[in-house]
Order: sequence, then C-alpha cells, then structure tokens
Amino acid sequence: MAMSSMFFCNSQLSVLFIILGNLLYCCYSSSHNFESHAHPICGPYHPAHAIPIFPEDVDLMQFPLNLEFLEAELFLFAALGYGLDKIAPKLALGGPPPIGARKANLDHLTMAIIEEFGFQEVGHIRAIERTVGGFPRPLLNLSAHNFAKLMDQAFEYPLIPPFDPYRNSLNFMLASYLIPYVGLTGYVGTNPFINGYKAKALLAGLEGVEAGQDAVIRMYLYERAKEMVEPYNITVEEFTIKISKLRNELGKCGIKDEGIFVPLELGAENRTCSNVLSANFDSLSYPRTPNEVLRIVYDTGNEHIPGGFYPKGGNGRIARELLEHPS
Repeated sequence: MAMSSMFFCNSQLSVLFIILGNLLYCCYSSSHNFESHAHPICGPYHPAHAIPIFPEDVDLMQFPLNLEFLEAELFLFAALGYGLDKIAPKLALGGPPPIGARKANLDHLTMAIIEEFGFQEVGHIRAIERTVGGFPRPLLNLSAHNFAKLMDQAFEYPLIPPFDPYRNSLNFMLASYLIPYVGLTGYVGTNPFINGYKAKALLAGLEGVEAGQDAVIRMYLYERAKEMVEPYNITVEEFTIKISKLRNELGKCGIKDEGIFVPLELGAENRTCSNVLSANFDSLSYPRTPNEVLRIVYDTGNEHIPGGFYPKGGNGRIARELLEHPS
C-alpha cells in the first residue's frame, strides 16, 4: 500500500513538472516571439567584410553626374523657373549656369511631376558627390533652339515653327523623353563593372528612380499616342519613334531604344506592338557604355566631339580623356 501511494505521488509530481515545463516553454516562446516582432531584423545590406568602394568604381560612378546635372537643371527650371544655383548651389561645385533654361508653360499635373523629378535629381547629385566625389557642373545647353535642332535631326527636315520644349506640357514631356532613358541605359551598362558594395548600392538606387522617371514619361506619352502635336500634324507616337531612331543612330551600337509602339518582332515575346517600356528580347533593359551615352547627348555621334547639350563636353575623367585624346 505504501509502495502504491509512493508511486502515485511520484506520478503526480512528474505530471506537475511536465505541466510547469510546458508553461515555462510557452512563456519563453511567447516572450521571444514578442521581442522578435517588437524588434524585427533589418539588414545586413552588404556582405560582411566587403569593400565599400574600389578605386575603379570612382570614375564610373562620377560619370553619371553629367546627366544628373542636365536633368536637374531642365526639370527645376521648367517647373520653378530656377535651378540648382538657387536650390543647392554648393552641389554645382562652381560649374557655370546652364544656357537657355527657363520656366515651361505646364499644367498642374505635369508641373507636379516635373518638380518632383527636379528635386529627385538634386538628391542624386548629392548622393553621388557624397559617395564617390564629384566635379563641377559642365556647361549645359537647354535652349529651345538646341531642342529644335534635335527634333529637326530626328525628322530629317526642319519643323515649322521650330519645336519649343517650353511651349506647353506635351512639348515638354516629349523633350523630357530625350534624356532620362539615356541615363537609365548608362546605369545598366555600368552595372557589371562596379565592385564595391557602397558603389553598387548607389548605382542600384539611382537606376531604380531613373527607370521610374522614364516609365512615367513614357506612360504620359503612351496615353496620348494618337494625339497630334500642334501645329505639326504629327502624332505623339511618331515623335517617340523618330527620337528613339535618332538615338540608336547616334549611339552606333544597334537597337537599344524604342518608341512607345514597335513592330511585332520588337514587342514583348513578339506578341505585342504596345511598348510602354523599352526592353530587349527578354524584356531586360538595354545597356549603354559611357562612349555611347556621350555620342547621343553630344548629338554628334562621336564621343570625342562635344555639342548638343554639352557645348564644351562633359566633365570627369572619362569624358575629359575622350575629348583630349581623340581616336
């Protein structure tokens, strides 16, 4: 009887210990889960012991400043009537003010978009200069005359009256179509050559916003594809096709640019003529080298001969060496 009573007591104790153990486990688990939810893990955003910036990253990541300065001044002036020298003068690093930039006649929607783009470009310039250093803003030609010359070149005959990007919202968005996409393809082309984690992060961040800007511009124009651009009796669609064709010709490295509508063989999976986003056979963004980018923005088809938006050429080691050592 004593043995039986002792066995019963031990059994009760065992059950009690199991219950207590389960309760303690539940309490610990709940506490641990609560702490995990209260303090979620963020990062890491780069491999441990990785090198932030390699020496060869610097010139490649400074080069885009040429286009970032161009976009910042174009967008800020169009939306606000003034540019970097008023918004963030130190970022210009003593470079000359742009030629011919002025406030555009924009509707409320377009002005809101372009103003945001302008401030985004200020952030891009600051991020590049802070990460890899910078160089003075190059001399930029943002005059209506320069844009008119580009459009005449795209159509292979003079538009009458000369195209004026500042005339209205549609004209300005067509003018804007000329620029961010070139920067986007430049970032895609630079990507494989960047090694440092901080330089890679900078490039990815810039590329993402640049792609977004280009998508907004293309969608704006896509929605108006069949509208006539006054007073030329030419559709928005045709303007984009002609501009993209010109950039391909200036770049001299095949098709890397497409209008908002394309032949079926250039559409996504060869199944659509709609082309809201410009992309290759696998729907990946096209790459361009610094040399290709300069051929286009100089409007000369030659990275050694300045012109177009850069009357005296771009700045930074890559652009200056190409100007100083013509092939």
